[in-house]
Amino acid sequence: MSFQGFSYMSSHHLHNLTIRQLRALAAVASEGSVTGASNRLGLTQPAVTLQLRNLQELAGLPLVQRTGDGMALTGAGQEVLMLAERIEAAISTCQTSLDMILGKTGGSITIGAVSTAKYFVPYAIAAFSKLHPNIDIKLTIGNREEIREAMRGYDLDIAVMGRPPAGIDFEVHLIGDNPHVIVAPKGHWLEKDFGLAAVDLTHETFLTREPGSGTRILMESLFEMTELRPNIGMEMGSNETIKQAVLAGLGIAFLSAHTVASELADGRLVILDVAGLPVVRQWLVVRRRDKVLLPPAQAMLDFLRTEGPSFLPSLAASPKL
Repeated sequence: MSFQGFSYMSSHHLHNLTIRQLRALAAVASEGSVTGASNRLGLTQPAVTLQLRNLQELAGLPLVQRTGDGMALTGAGQEVLMLAERIEAAISTCQTSLDMILGKTGGSITIGAVSTAKYFVPYAIAAFSKLHPNIDIKLTIGNREEIREAMRGYDLDIAVMGRPPAGIDFEVHLIGDNPHVIVAPKGHWLEKDFGLAAVDLTHETFLTREPGSGTRILMESLFEMTELRPNIGMEMGSNETIKQAVLAGLGIAFLSAHTVASELADGRLVILDVAGLPVVRQWLVVRRRDKVLLPPAQAMLDFLRTEGPSFLPSLAASPKL
């Protein structure tokens, strides 16, 4: 398929575009081909091609281009795709509002949380649900980069994370501190040492989160700041797996203290007393300023802002914090 052979209009008439045209562009961006887009939309390939041609003529610029990996959006196409995402989000918001007016639902909320936050966010949701039993809540758990991407794409009403993505205007509210520590299994040979320097861990094996994880980014920053060059062991995609591996004696780990609160309380894991630790970051609840929050989502945002701190795991039994 080629988009050559027609002239682009010198004047722009995007106010004449249609939702079908935008969905054709979004499908091509997602699938990488007209064939994939036609399958996704349930249309013929010529129909998708026609929608793209018409949209490009309205835009006055090329929106798609062929690459070695298939069809890709141009810079102009990316701009129009962002418009499509905003429109789809607005349509979804409107549908929810209409459903609420008709009495079909108490509303719905989409919440994102970085994986480290799963140790307290579900408890906050449970408490909120008792107050608002007719509201449907969808919780998405992912690493830092996954939640950032979901916020960029208007997929979430609110998110609980450590740091919002750059380049987007966010409303940000503090929930509380998020201390990060180095943990080891009970009986570790450095358990009773105090005032360790980071370089004292040079020969230890660190178990790490995957790239894109906020915990991993923070750990690597600590290593660089202290010039620590430890042995890096297994890379794992969840805090739970890392905890089990530390308990099994496979290494030590840099983790949020909130992820290991219960293991610290019952003595199965210990915090190594290393100078400069804990590294304290903050738990935040954030929302895009350009995304309209319906009353249910606004109520959840207000609840997390005011009541969220009470759901953070207790670290009172950890004297090194």
